[in-house]
Amino acid sequence: MKEQIGIFHFDEDKPNFEALSNDNGFVYWNARELMYRLGYTSWDSFNKSIKRAISTCTNIDADIMSNFVQYRNKTGEVDYKLSRFACYLVVMNANPSHKEVARAQAYFATIAESFRRYIENQEDVERISDQEELKAQGRILRNAASKAGVEGNNGFALFHDAGYLGMYNMKLSELKAMRSLPDKRIPMDFMGAEELAANRFRLTQTATKLKNKNIQGQKNAEKAANEVGKTVRDTMISISGNKPENLPVYDDINKVKTSIRSTGRSFAKLDKKKKPPT
Repeated sequence: MKEQIGIFHFDEDKPNFEALSNDNGFVYWNARELMYRLGYTSWDSFNKSIKRAISTCTNIDADIMSNFVQYRNKTGEVDYKLSRFACYLVVMNANPSHKEVARAQAYFATIAESFRRYIENQEDVERISDQEELKAQGRILRNAASKAGVEGNNGFALFHDAGYLGMYNMKLSELKAMRSLPDKRIPMDFMGAEELAANRFRLTQTATKLKNKNIQGQKNAEKAANEVGKTVRDTMISISGNKPENLPVYDDINKVKTSIRSTGRSFAKLDKKKKPPT
């Protein structure tokens, strides 16, 4: 196995990744040990990467319990037994400003590439969690809009279009047409991390404005959505010079999910124990 996947060192003076593995019928790596090897000193900070990795696992319909086994270590601290696939997801959701993380991300991407032509880089993996967070915020905004008096499919369509008009200078249907997206698909399925984050901020701030300003009525709610969208647009242009509608279109998120599931199966094969000869 090691000859097939190579030996990865987090740093020249630290043990290699394979040497940190444990095997009790299930090949695993301790999360807290991995945390230190990746340059983290705070469990709370590293645990955010674990939670995002678990979210990714959930959203591609992979088995969480066979990849993330939570337990308490000898000092009573919460820890995880991570499969190789779980380590991959954690690393891809970790902060690449740590040089060890950046090296580990490059290593795992190389291994994933050896399994098939299409690979997921860090941003592709992060897009899955980012998209789910955007969907969750969308549900919060819908509730806030309902309390503000937005009703019916048509009412919510007008409300959402107001937000898109503010941020993109075009309606949802126009954005889809400009980007040549399939009719029955939503733009967020083809957004990158930057655009997903910007839209999450837009939805968050729209919900907050509806609540804090006690805005009531369809037209007033639409106006609020448009104003927040325009503010987000102006901020993005001011910071990066990029108009939201001109941001790149990414690979279909469903393709990414399928590819990550394939990676999970391939990683599992690497660590599957050979049956003893009969």
